[in-house]
Amino acid sequence: MNSARNFERLARSISALDRGNVEKKIKTFKGRFKLDFTEEYMQSLTVDRLRHILFAAVATKRRKAN
Repeated sequence: MNSARNFERLARSISALDRGNVEKKIKTFKGRFKLDFTEEYMQSLTVDRLRHILFAAVATKRRKAN
């Protein structure tokens, strides 16, 4: 139950970010894997798609930490 709330909070916090902040968080993501996207590629994606990528990366990082 608690993990479901954590994922919901994470989703809400990421959904509130504007494009610039989402891109910044993707570029500075620190995890077991690197998110290495070109500027051109990120500009070709919708902000919702970028949010999805960020959510998946952060959720995976949190799940691996537990």
